[in-house]
Amino acid sequence: MARESEFLSLSDAALRAVIGPQSRHLALIEDAFKVLVETPGGGVSINGSTRDRAQARRVIEALSNRAEAGAEITEADVRTALGAAVTQPRPEPAGRSVGRSVPEGAALPVGRRGAIAPKTASQARYLEMLGRCELTFGVGPAGTGKTFLAAAYGASLLKRGQVDRLVITRPAVEAGEKLGFLPGDLNEKVDPYLAPIWESLNDILGVDDVRRRREKGEIEAAPIAFMRGRTLSHAFIIVDEAQNTSRMQMKMVLTRLGEGARMVVTGDPSQVDLLNPRDSGLAHALRILKDVEGVGVQQFKSEDVVRHAMVERIVRAYDSDAARSRPFPDLEDDA
Repeated sequence: MARESEFLSLSDAALRAVIGPQSRHLALIEDAFKVLVETPGGGVSINGSTRDRAQARRVIEALSNRAEAGAEITEADVRTALGAAVTQPRPEPAGRSVGRSVPEGAALPVGRRGAIAPKTASQARYLEMLGRCELTFGVGPAGTGKTFLAAAYGASLLKRGQVDRLVITRPAVEAGEKLGFLPGDLNEKVDPYLAPIWESLNDILGVDDVRRRREKGEIEAAPIAFMRGRTLSHAFIIVDEAQNTSRMQMKMVLTRLGEGARMVVTGDPSQVDLLNPRDSGLAHALRILKDVEGVGVQQFKSEDVVRHAMVERIVRAYDSDAARSRPFPDLEDDA
């Protein structure tokens, strides 16, 4: 097949993002599509077959669009763009980010690392559900952004005054270890369990803003056990690590929804830490609520992992092993 060259004009910021540290991003693109990418100045020159050039061009344009929007480009972004270029043969319209653009009405805040936007089609559908559904389930492996995007969306509603508070809850279940009683007040006891949420919110809102909003009661964190008897009105509620809720806990927390409230439930059914994994309230809720009006379910897969290339490979290996042994029933089965 004939190999030809084409030139793509890029701004300085986009060019730096596409090249990456020590030209790492360019190397990933070259390896993926067997092209030669050079930087003669003012842009990039792509040499390769027609099909390979087209796919490489899609990746470069997607990364350039994200860089122009102020986002920090990481290797995870490059890998996501590479996957999208292979699975989506038609080019995205100009101005789109990797995967899909942010749905209308779901404008996300700018984090410390730049603009926050969905990196995969699944993430874009997830954000669309968060804006459309009163109750959304984000289910899938670690590293797919289900908790981070939920926190970002909730923070955006809080900043725009569309909700009065952000409520975060999760079951206080250790991952196979007994840590004993933790010292301090309720926040000090709960915070270690909610570290991923606080890290996300600190990145999105900033440490000082998070602390200020917690002191004012605009951001609240509590174990699921403390949700009983409450009605959460005009709030955005995040139920994290939901695979470790029992059926009774799941029913209890889902029925806390009050007027003007929305809830997102996140979890990974493959990482149940309960003594009896069959008691997981997440699998049960997905089975009985998936067709209920106002409920949205977004199932993430290993190809949606945006954390690190190794995480995706680890998830795929465990998925393959689970498919062979099938120790527990699928989500669709009556657990």
